[in-house]
Amino acid sequence: MPVDEGVVKYTSRWTRGPAPDAAQTELLETWRRPLFDAGLIGWDPVHDVGYGNISIPARRSGGFVISGTQTGALATTGPEHYALVTDYDIEANSVTCTGPVQASSESLTHAAIYELDPAIGGVVHVHSPRLWHAWRGRLPTTAPDIAYGTPAMAQEIARLYREGGMAAAGIAVMSGHEDGLVSFGSTLEEAATRMLGLAARER
Repeated sequence: MPVDEGVVKYTSRWTRGPAPDAAQTELLETWRRPLFDAGLIGWDPVHDVGYGNISIPARRSGGFVISGTQTGALATTGPEHYALVTDYDIEANSVTCTGPVQASSESLTHAAIYELDPAIGGVVHVHSPRLWHAWRGRLPTTAPDIAYGTPAMAQEIARLYREGGMAAAGIAVMSGHEDGLVSFGSTLEEAATRMLGLAARER
Protein backbone atom coordinates (compact mmCIF):
# COMPACT_ATOMS: atom_id res chain seq x y z
CA MET A 1 0.00 0.00 0.00
CA PRO A 2 1.41 3.45 -0.87
CA VAL A 3 2.78 5.52 2.01
CA ASP A 4 0.41 8.41 1.17
CA GLU A 5 -2.69 6.21 1.36
CA GLY A 6 -5.37 7.78 3.53
CA VAL A 7 -3.92 11.29 3.17
CA VAL A 8 -6.46 14.00 2.34
CA LYS A 9 -5.22 15.62 -0.87
CA TYR A 10 -8.11 17.95 -1.56
CA THR A 11 -8.59 21.41 -0.06
CA SER A 12 -10.82 20.69 2.90
CA ARG A 13 -13.42 23.14 4.13
CA TRP A 14 -14.48 21.21 7.22
CA THR A 15 -16.80 22.66 9.83
CA ARG A 16 -17.01 20.66 13.03
CA GLY A 17 -20.68 20.01 13.67
CA PRO A 18 -23.28 17.47 14.72
CA ALA A 19 -23.23 13.92 13.38
CA PRO A 20 -25.18 13.15 10.21
CA ASP A 21 -28.63 11.55 10.31
CA ALA A 22 -28.52 8.56 12.68
CA ALA A 23 -30.69 6.34 10.48
CA GLN A 24 -28.30 6.85 7.57
CA THR A 25 -25.16 6.22 9.60
CA GLU A 26 -26.79 3.05 10.97
CA LEU A 27 -27.36 1.88 7.40
CA LEU A 28 -23.74 2.67 6.54
CA GLU A 29 -22.54 0.66 9.53
CA THR A 30 -24.79 -2.26 8.54
CA TRP A 31 -22.83 -2.66 5.30
CA ARG A 32 -19.47 -1.38 6.50
CA ARG A 33 -19.21 -4.15 9.08
CA PRO A 34 -19.15 -7.12 6.63
CA LEU A 35 -16.66 -5.20 4.48
CA PHE A 36 -14.49 -4.69 7.56
CA ASP A 37 -14.84 -8.36 8.56
CA ALA A 38 -13.72 -9.34 5.03
CA GLY A 39 -10.61 -7.16 5.38
CA LEU A 40 -11.75 -4.81 2.62
CA ILE A 41 -11.92 -1.88 5.05
CA GLY A 42 -9.31 -1.75 7.77
CA TRP A 43 -5.93 -0.56 8.97
CA ASP A 44 -2.47 -1.01 7.50
CA PRO A 45 -0.06 -1.46 10.44
CA VAL A 46 3.02 -1.11 8.23
CA HIS A 47 2.18 2.44 7.16
CA ASP A 48 -0.10 3.19 10.12
CA VAL A 49 -3.03 4.34 7.96
CA GLY A 50 -6.66 3.40 7.56
CA TYR A 51 -8.15 2.33 4.25
CA GLY A 52 -11.58 1.92 2.71
CA ASN A 53 -14.68 4.12 2.87
CA ILE A 54 -18.40 3.98 2.23
CA SER A 55 -21.10 6.52 1.42
CA ILE A 56 -24.77 7.14 0.60
CA PRO A 57 -26.61 10.21 -0.70
CA ALA A 58 -27.82 12.47 2.11
CA ARG A 59 -31.53 12.02 2.59
CA ARG A 60 -32.58 15.56 3.50
CA SER A 61 -29.91 18.10 2.67
CA GLY A 62 -28.35 16.93 -0.58
CA GLY A 63 -24.70 15.95 -0.82
CA PHE A 64 -23.68 12.62 0.68
CA VAL A 65 -22.76 11.01 3.98
CA ILE A 66 -19.35 9.34 4.02
CA SER A 67 -17.11 7.63 6.55
CA GLY A 68 -14.52 9.91 8.11
CA THR A 69 -10.86 9.97 7.25
CA GLN A 70 -8.75 7.49 9.20
CA THR A 71 -11.67 5.49 10.58
CA GLY A 72 -10.59 2.26 8.89
CA ALA A 73 -9.23 0.68 12.07
CA LEU A 74 -12.62 0.77 13.80
CA ALA A 75 -14.41 -2.57 13.95
CA THR A 76 -17.70 -0.74 14.50
CA THR A 77 -18.74 2.83 13.80
CA GLY A 78 -21.38 5.22 15.08
CA PRO A 79 -22.74 8.55 13.86
CA GLU A 80 -19.66 10.29 15.25
CA HIS A 81 -17.49 8.59 12.63
CA TYR A 82 -19.23 10.05 9.58
CA ALA A 83 -19.27 13.40 7.78
CA LEU A 84 -21.76 15.13 5.53
CA VAL A 85 -20.26 16.44 2.27
CA THR A 86 -22.35 19.49 1.43
CA ASP A 87 -20.42 20.80 -1.59
CA TYR A 88 -17.41 20.02 -3.74
CA ASP A 89 -15.53 21.23 -6.79
CA ILE A 90 -13.77 18.46 -8.68
CA GLU A 91 -11.74 20.78 -10.91
CA ALA A 92 -10.63 22.92 -7.95
CA ASN A 93 -9.94 19.77 -5.88
CA SER A 94 -11.97 21.01 -2.91
CA VAL A 95 -14.54 19.50 -0.56
CA THR A 96 -16.86 21.22 1.90
CA CYS A 97 -18.04 19.01 4.75
CA THR A 98 -19.46 19.13 8.23
CA GLY A 99 -19.64 16.68 11.11
CA PRO A 100 -17.63 15.30 14.03
CA VAL A 101 -14.87 14.13 11.66
CA GLN A 102 -13.40 15.23 8.36
CA ALA A 103 -14.68 13.44 5.26
CA SER A 104 -12.68 10.58 3.72
CA SER A 105 -9.68 11.27 1.51
CA GLU A 106 -11.62 9.60 -1.34
CA SER A 107 -14.57 12.01 -1.15
CA LEU A 108 -13.97 13.44 -4.63
CA THR A 109 -14.10 9.97 -6.18
CA HIS A 110 -17.42 9.32 -4.44
CA ALA A 111 -18.68 12.71 -5.63
CA ALA A 112 -17.68 11.91 -9.20
CA ILE A 113 -19.59 8.63 -9.10
CA TYR A 114 -22.75 10.25 -7.78
CA GLU A 115 -22.54 12.75 -10.63
CA LEU A 116 -22.73 9.91 -13.17
CA ASP A 117 -26.35 8.97 -12.50
CA PRO A 118 -28.90 10.30 -9.98
CA ALA A 119 -30.09 6.70 -9.48
CA ILE A 120 -26.80 5.73 -7.77
CA GLY A 121 -27.59 5.13 -4.11
CA GLY A 122 -24.33 3.93 -2.60
CA VAL A 123 -20.57 3.83 -3.19
CA VAL A 124 -17.96 1.55 -1.62
CA HIS A 125 -14.16 1.95 -1.87
CA VAL A 126 -11.99 -0.89 -0.56
CA HIS A 127 -8.45 -2.20 -0.56
CA SER A 128 -7.46 -5.75 -1.36
CA PRO A 129 -4.12 -6.81 -2.87
CA ARG A 130 -5.72 -10.14 -3.80
CA LEU A 131 -8.66 -8.64 -5.67
CA TRP A 132 -6.58 -5.85 -7.18
CA HIS A 133 -4.09 -8.26 -8.76
CA ALA A 134 -6.77 -10.76 -9.79
CA TRP A 135 -9.11 -8.26 -11.49
CA ARG A 136 -6.90 -5.45 -12.76
CA GLY A 137 -7.45 -5.35 -16.51
CA ARG A 138 -10.32 -7.87 -16.32
CA LEU A 139 -12.82 -5.49 -14.79
CA PRO A 140 -13.01 -1.84 -15.91
CA THR A 141 -9.64 -0.43 -14.82
CA THR A 142 -8.39 3.13 -14.46
CA ALA A 143 -5.17 4.20 -16.15
CA PRO A 144 -2.06 3.39 -14.08
CA ASP A 145 -0.81 6.99 -13.96
CA ILE A 146 -3.95 8.31 -12.22
CA ALA A 147 -3.49 8.84 -8.45
CA TYR A 148 -6.24 8.58 -5.86
CA GLY A 149 -7.92 11.61 -4.33
CA THR A 150 -7.30 13.85 -7.34
CA PRO A 151 -9.42 15.54 -10.00
CA ALA A 152 -7.75 13.24 -12.54
CA MET A 153 -9.13 10.16 -10.74
CA ALA A 154 -12.62 11.66 -10.71
CA GLN A 155 -12.37 12.36 -14.45
CA GLU A 156 -11.04 8.87 -15.14
CA ILE A 157 -13.92 7.27 -13.26
CA ALA A 158 -16.34 9.28 -15.43
CA ARG A 159 -14.53 8.09 -18.56
CA LEU A 160 -14.72 4.46 -17.47
CA TYR A 161 -18.43 4.84 -16.80
CA ARG A 162 -19.10 6.32 -20.24
CA GLU A 163 -16.69 4.24 -22.30
CA GLY A 164 -15.09 1.46 -20.28
CA GLY A 165 -17.93 -0.79 -19.19
CA MET A 166 -18.12 0.45 -15.60
CA ALA A 167 -21.83 1.34 -15.92
CA ALA A 168 -22.69 -2.30 -16.56
CA ALA A 169 -20.14 -3.85 -14.18
CA GLY A 170 -20.89 -1.57 -11.23
CA ILE A 171 -17.29 -1.99 -10.11
CA ALA A 172 -13.84 -0.81 -11.17
CA VAL A 173 -10.20 -1.42 -10.32
CA MET A 174 -8.05 1.64 -9.60
CA SER A 175 -4.82 0.74 -11.32
CA GLY A 176 -2.90 3.81 -10.14
CA HIS A 177 -4.20 3.44 -6.58
CA GLU A 178 -2.48 0.26 -5.41
CA ASP A 179 -4.92 -2.35 -4.04
CA GLY A 180 -7.91 -0.02 -4.57
CA LEU A 181 -11.31 -0.97 -6.01
CA VAL A 182 -14.61 0.90 -6.09
CA SER A 183 -18.21 -0.27 -6.52
CA PHE A 184 -21.59 1.41 -6.70
CA GLY A 185 -25.24 0.47 -6.97
CA SER A 186 -28.77 1.76 -6.89
CA THR A 187 -28.64 1.02 -3.16
CA LEU A 188 -25.83 0.71 -0.65
CA GLU A 189 -26.70 -2.97 -0.33
CA GLU A 190 -26.12 -3.47 -4.04
CA ALA A 191 -22.81 -1.60 -3.95
CA ALA A 192 -21.55 -3.57 -0.95
CA THR A 193 -22.74 -6.99 -2.09
CA ARG A 194 -21.03 -6.50 -5.44
CA MET A 195 -17.72 -6.07 -3.66
CA LEU A 196 -18.37 -8.84 -1.14
CA GLY A 197 -19.40 -11.16 -3.97
CA LEU A 198 -16.18 -10.44 -5.82
CA ALA A 199 -14.20 -11.21 -2.65
CA ALA A 200 -16.08 -14.48 -2.17
CA ARG A 201 -15.16 -15.58 -5.68
CA GLU A 202 -11.45 -15.16 -4.92
CA ARG A 203 -11.25 -17.05 -1.65
